[in-house]
Parts: sequence; C-alpha cells; structure tokens
Amino acid sequence: MTSLSAHTVKSLLLGITGGVAAYKAAELARLLIQGGVDVQTIMTQSACHFIGSVTLQALTGKPVFTDMWQANNISNMAHINLSREVDVILIAPASADFIAKLANGIADDLLATLCLARDCPLLIAPAMNRQMWENPATQRNLAVLRHDGVKIFGPADGAQACGEVGMGRMLEANELVESIQGIFQPKLLQDQRVLITAGPTFEAIDAVRGITNASSGKMGYALARAALDAGAEVTLVSGPVCLAPPAAAKCVNIVSARDMLVAVKKEMSRTDIFISVAAVADYRVARTRKQKIKKTDNALMLELVPNPDILQYVANLPEAPFCVGFAAETEDLEKNAEIKRLKKKIPLLVANLAQDTIGADDSMLVLFDDEGKQYLSKAPKIDQARRLIKHIAFLYKKQRS
Repeated sequence: MTSLSAHTVKSLLLGITGGVAAYKAAELARLLIQGGVDVQTIMTQSACHFIGSVTLQALTGKPVFTDMWQANNISNMAHINLSREVDVILIAPASADFIAKLANGIADDLLATLCLARDCPLLIAPAMNRQMWENPATQRNLAVLRHDGVKIFGPADGAQACGEVGMGRMLEANELVESIQGIFQPKLLQDQRVLITAGPTFEAIDAVRGITNASSGKMGYALARAALDAGAEVTLVSGPVCLAPPAAAKCVNIVSARDMLVAVKKEMSRTDIFISVAAVADYRVARTRKQKIKKTDNALMLELVPNPDILQYVANLPEAPFCVGFAAETEDLEKNAEIKRLKKKIPLLVANLAQDTIGADDSMLVLFDDEGKQYLSKAPKIDQARRLIKHIAFLYKKQRS
C-alpha cells in the first residue's frame, strides 16, 4: 500500500457514508476546492438519505458516484479507475458500519470496493454515537485499520445530534483540511518532545481587573500544529485565548506567568525542544486585592514587581532542552532581538514587529542564530510555523551531531 509520503495533495476522493455528520462534507468539499484540491465524490446509499448528491456535484463540478452499477464510467470499472486518479482517499464521515467493512475487507458497495482496490493512502474521519464509538467491536476495528496504515482523524468530544455528549463527533471541516495538509508534511521532528508556550498571561489586580496584552496565541498554536505535523509529541501550555488547540496536542491551560512557570517545570524532564512563544507579562502587582477596587477621584498607585523569566529559567537548566525564543518589538527590531538572544544564551530567536503581527493571520519573521539572520517573508502563520519548524529541526540535529 502507498505510504503517506511528503507531497502536496492535488486530487482527493471524498467518500461520504451515512450519518448526520454528512452535512459537514459539503463545507469540507468547498474548503478543499478553495485550497486548490481537485475533489471527486462518492456517496453510499445511506449517505444519500442525509445529503443530496446535487449539492456535492454543484460544489465539485463533477458527477457524484453512488452505485457500483452506474453506467457512466469508462469500462464500468469505477472501483478501479477512480482510485487511480487521486492522491488520497478521505472517508468523512466514516460510520461505524463502514469502519467495520474496511477492517474486514468487505466490498459490498462502490465505496467499500474502491477502498479495497486502492493504491493510494486512505484517511477516515469517524462520526457516530458515543456508545458506538466506545463499543469494543468498533475499537477492535479501528486498531486493525491503524495496523493497516489507515490514518484516523478524530473524533471529537462534544454534543451529538442524538442529544448525548461524548466522543464521536466528526471533526469540523476546517480541522480536517488542516489535518490533511499536515499528514503530508515531512517528519522532521519524528518522536521528539516539543513544549510550546502560547498566548498572553493575565496578572490579576483585583477580583475583576488585571494586566494582560493583545496576544492572540495564533503563532503558538500554529507552531503546535506544525510540530505535530512534523511528527513531534507536543505539549502546549497556553494562556487565555479564543482558539481550539490541535486535537493531538496535550494542552495545559494557565492564567498567570507564575502558573505558566509551574506548568513548564512539570514538563521539563520530558522535553527535547522548548519554544517560548507566549507573550508573558513582564510585571504583576505586588499585592492582588481579593475584592474589586472601588473607583474614587484620587489617583491609584499600583506597585509592580517582575514576573519570572520562563525562557531564562529553562535556558539556564543544567541539561537544558534546545531553546527557541520569540521577541515582539515595536522599534529597532534587529538590534533588540539580537541583544535578547545573546542575553538569554539561546541558539535561536524569532523576532517580529508587534504592531504588524499581534492578532493578525499572517506575519513576517526574522530568525537570529549563530550563523546570522534569516528573513521569512510575510505569509500565513501556519506557513511561517512550518518554515520555522524546518529551521528548528535543522539546528537541533546540527547541535546533537
């Protein structure tokens, strides 16, 4: 069977099986096509009860195959020809019934037969009731598919159409598109343990107010996604953000800088690479009020004390991991960034202009290491994250050799 090697997905066969989550397949097809992927759709008879083939045909611009015996394919070998024309097959949603067919080599409809006859990678996105997901039979079938090299995306935990709550929700369309893009990335950090801090910290002043900043966490979360795609085991220590972490990452949510330091210390013994992306508040109030401070006509004086420098702490450990720092500057970018790198004695520092990148979906980066500086032209943060992971992997392996 063809392996999941590093290449770009240009064509994809989208298989849709029966389940309420079939409605998500329309958005999935739209996003894939928007990303330049050629999509061919096959639906099972059960899927046709949940979503119309006309919808998928309108979105993809291609006829939708639903029957093994449709006389609209050259030589009536759709189960062979269709799989030979695509880079990858994705079944989304993949029902418990269809997963059982795949695991046992049953070929009783067009989609199941095509999967059995394929010579390209197969990906599935399960969707089912939580009890069906937890059933030992389903778990045995999934174990067989993993052993056979089938890549499984999800499911997610949450509210289900039946009204119950638990594991079994199909991943959202945008999550699946990201996962598909990621699976074909080169595994530059295979089995390495990466710890990433992301987002802002919040330092309480009183019961309702605090010191924080405008960091969105997008760069840190993009790096977590890119590191996972590169084969790493990722722990993400995150301040308060409005982002969903990558499903495969271990996520530790914190509030303050001191909380973040505690979380980082707990992970240090099992960290190979530490990437300090978080915008940690430099100061906190000396004394936090338990109650809300009432407004008066008088000036209010707050005593601020320095927060711990988390990157400095990690970099100074006797057996420190490979450390990567971030610097968001508002002026004299290169001068200030290089001073910070040398002060903290880290092999790599990534700098950008705060006013251009905070909250934005794209950014320009400058990398500073022992060889000098390297400019990464403006690009979406996930693209920048993948470029950065490639550079980190190069420096890390060079340091170890």
